[in-house]
Amino acid sequence: MTQAKPSNFNLPNVLTSLRILLIPVFAYLVISQRMWWAFGLFVALMITDKLDGDIARARNLVTDFGKIADPIADKALMITALVCLNIIGKLWWWVTIVIVIRELGITLWRMAALKRGVVLPASQGGKIKTALQSLAVAMFLCPMPQWLMYVSYVVMGAAVIVTVLTGAQYVLAGQREARKSAGSGGSSRG
Repeated sequence: MTQAKPSNFNLPNVLTSLRILLIPVFAYLVISQRMWWAFGLFVALMITDKLDGDIARARNLVTDFGKIADPIADKALMITALVCLNIIGKLWWWVTIVIVIRELGITLWRMAALKRGVVLPASQGGKIKTALQSLAVAMFLCPMPQWLMYVSYVVMGAAVIVTVLTGAQYVLAGQREARKSAGSGGSSRG
């Protein structure tokens, strides 16, 4: 007997939707330099990101909507945070450009691979990348003494390096999977 598909109206999807709806509020807080509020909201949104996935898996509430909306919410929040930090002069533009190109490029790469029947799941490196990016952004948002900002730069530097390396890792993994698929497809036609 097949299990019924869960409804799209469930707690994980509500949390994801709420995250998307609060991104403009977050942007306003950063640009108006209400940094403690921006920091608090960013942390809350990152917690809901963790919660919605955990709840969806634990309660078997994984939906197609969630599979699409969750990564969109994640990328929208991170890109918004980086651009807002650029606008207020706390972060270099090149950092945002590198991260955005990697994030959008790998998303398009994974979608193209999926159309060819190749699934590229999130890697452990991708999870480390997300954690480093989130920590770095949180540190830039948190009002702190100037000397502590150097720690933020080091963490952001590590995030950029891991972002680039995991991007290259996805491309190489996708090429290997494509070669495997082509090899097995070619041999069966024989």
